[in-house]
Amino acid sequence: MLYISHNVTIPEAEIELNAIRAQGSGGQNVNKVASAVHLRFDIRASSLPAFYKERLLAANDQRVTKDGVVIIKAQEYRTQEKNREAALARLHELIKSVTQVQKTRRATKPTKGSQERRLEGKAIKGKTKSLRGKVEY
Repeated sequence: MLYISHNVTIPEAEIELNAIRAQGSGGQNVNKVASAVHLRFDIRASSLPAFYKERLLAANDQRVTKDGVVIIKAQEYRTQEKNREAALARLHELIKSVTQVQKTRRATKPTKGSQERRLEGKAIKGKTKSLRGKVEY
């Protein structure tokens, strides 16, 4: 059972975990041991509330496929158990991040003083650069 909040949980049957061989360095051990974990979670077929499903499917995240499947690959640890925990933690974090509502951005104008300071700085830089030119006699 993966606990998302007090009243939202995901049964382990809905999360597909496969052990695969990790990529990268690790010597001969990397060719023998399947320590990396490949997690697949189908959003549409899950028991999550509709609010979570809509937000996850609308999220602009590369881990969510067009078919609505979350794919997470964990291979940073040397043991399969730790990679399994890391993959589940990442899934939990992804679902939690979707529930947070972003603040609406209000456009603001720069102050008169900040505009003047910016222009003064530009003038000083321009003067410095003009002095770098060729010297004529």
